[in-house]
Amino acid sequence: MASLSGSADRSLQVARRARAALNRASRRAVMAAAVALGATLLASGAAHAAPAVGQKAPDFVATDTQGKQHRLSDFAGKYVVLEWTNPGCPFVQKHYDSGNMPATQKSAVSRGVVWLSINSTERGSSDFMAPAALASWMKERDSAPTATLMDPDGTIGQAYGARTTPHMYIIDPQGTLVYAGGIDSVPSARKDDIKTATNYVNQALAEAFGGKPISAASTRPYGCSVKYKT
Repeated sequence: MASLSGSADRSLQVARRARAALNRASRRAVMAAAVALGATLLASGAAHAAPAVGQKAPDFVATDTQGKQHRLSDFAGKYVVLEWTNPGCPFVQKHYDSGNMPATQKSAVSRGVVWLSINSTERGSSDFMAPAALASWMKERDSAPTATLMDPDGTIGQAYGARTTPHMYIIDPQGTLVYAGGIDSVPSARKDDIKTATNYVNQALAEAFGGKPISAASTRPYGCSVKYKT
């Protein structure tokens, strides 16, 4: 009986040690998973961190409404304006139907500026327009961008942290972001407000070409939220 009791005790001790070892291994596995998840989240956050004014503008490649590819870095040595757009947005309609955005585009392009209109609306959104339809909409409003780019996956928009339509960015000839914000100073969808607003893009480009620092380099964008893919 004593032999059986001793054997049972030893078996119980072995089982306890095995459970303790398993618990330690499980804790280590959980900690390792947590660390790995944290690293993934940090890396993901860094990958999608929007550039601040004064930082390098992220390079990208996108296809325009005519099927032609454009790479931002191909325009090195020139000022580049990025304009986030969505024809379904009342704020975008305000600036296009009034002629304000096309006039701003023409003024910039006449100075040799590259103007890229970008639509990051996802395909599943009711606001999504196929390339041909978007090109037609822009043409009907006498718009004058260098190209209108399709970004239905939202890759470019998220790289820049574009939040609204419109949301405007200016990149200098060295590839540095020098302006980010709204098209103007009056955040409304009323066309009548345009005449009393300060057009920040016109102002920034005039100051830049005049060799002056941009007085309002970061402003608050306003408009509809970008309809990103979820």
